Amino acid sequence: MGGRSMAVKSNLTNMVLCLFTTCLVCGAILAGVYALTAAPIAETSAKILRASIGAVLPEEGELSEPQEASLAGQTYEYYTLKQDDEVVAYAVKSTVVGFGGPLTLMVGVTSDGVVYNTSVLAHSETPGLGAKCNTDEKFMAQWKGFDTTEKILSVKKDGGDVDAITASTITSRAYTQAVANAVALAASLKGADEADDADDQDDDDKDEGGEEND
Repeated sequence: MGGRSMAVKSNLTNMVLCLFTTCLVCGAILAGVYALTAAPIAETSAKILRASIGAVLPEEGELSEPQEASLAGQTYEYYTLKQDDEVVAYAVKSTVVGFGGPLTLMVGVTSDGVVYNTSVLAHSETPGLGAKCNTDEKFMAQWKGFDTTEKILSVKKDGGDVDAITASTITSRAYTQAVANAVALAASLKGADEADDADDQDDDDKDEGGEEND
């Protein structure tokens, strides 16, 4: 009995050591793979991001570094495009929940509230249905120059002016919501910029008034 007990303990020890060694080797392999692929993946993501920004903004102007702003409890990454030191458009990274999961867009909005264009950064929508949000030319084309001051940002089924993707109303609604969120953020940013400009002008007027009194 004693010999059997020692044999069982020995086998258990060997199994544990074998399992530990296997985990250690697998971990090392995964770490090596990550180290080799992290940089290319990051570079590819950066290229996709740059391409999406370029697709949703006018060609000429000075593009800012990424910035962050919050609206209605959600934080957004955005970029501004300036011409002659004036902000003429915003590129907003907007994420909502679609039918299959997160749906992330880059939305270009001009300073007067017109959607310049949209671009899909990532989605998990159903192939052949909601996934057409990135391939359906009619659906995609309608966003170019979509004037939010004249059109309603909701699908036609809900009384708006957006043509939904066939058999993909949920995805279409999510896409539209992502655009609406970006437009709202751009409007908020524009309002903040105008308020800052007004404050600066008031300060200048006060300085000039003080000089006259002297």
